[in-house]
Amino acid sequence: MFGFLRQKNSISQIVVGLGNPGRQYAKTRHNVGFMAIDFLAAKYGAGFRGKFQAELGEAVIGGAKCLLVKPQTYMNLSGRAVRDVLSWHKLGSENLIVIYDDMDISFGGIRLRSQGGSAGHNGLKSIIGELDTQEFCRIRIGIGRPPQGWDPADYVLGTFPKEDLPKLENVLSDAGEAVAATITEGITKAANRYNRNAK
Repeated sequence: MFGFLRQKNSISQIVVGLGNPGRQYAKTRHNVGFMAIDFLAAKYGAGFRGKFQAELGEAVIGGAKCLLVKPQTYMNLSGRAVRDVLSWHKLGSENLIVIYDDMDISFGGIRLRSQGGSAGHNGLKSIIGELDTQEFCRIRIGIGRPPQGWDPADYVLGTFPKEDLPKLENVLSDAGEAVAATITEGITKAANRYNRNAK
């Protein structure tokens, strides 16, 4: 059994990726938050166990003991899992980083923010509602706007075309580096570095 199930005060940072559970959603644009968490888990050797309506993995990133979280409640109810995890570990929103997809950023870019509204993203809206605050770090992964005539819902629930996969790997790597930079340097310095590349 993992240490985070025994020592609830040993975690100092919660890193949440947003997505929908289930094989049918695994490779969709809306699940890049899950993909980023999986990238971090692979890089830092974390395994996952189920608890708090989420998949949880433990990793040391930038010297901090982190909990990697993939809520399994479906996107619209993501905040329930985030609230329960923070409460169990007696942490506040200042210890939270949320990674999710953003259509307002071109594919291949990321943007970091320390606070703000949901901009219509249902997963983020759920977290803001459950925590009753907009003040937490977020890393937004650009997926770009749908082509003309596409329904946005169909677009975000669609998969990445094969030719985009190398670029996807790069942006997931960038998001992972941004997590480490946010933990070690703070959100302001990390944002100054990574936001330059987003359009």
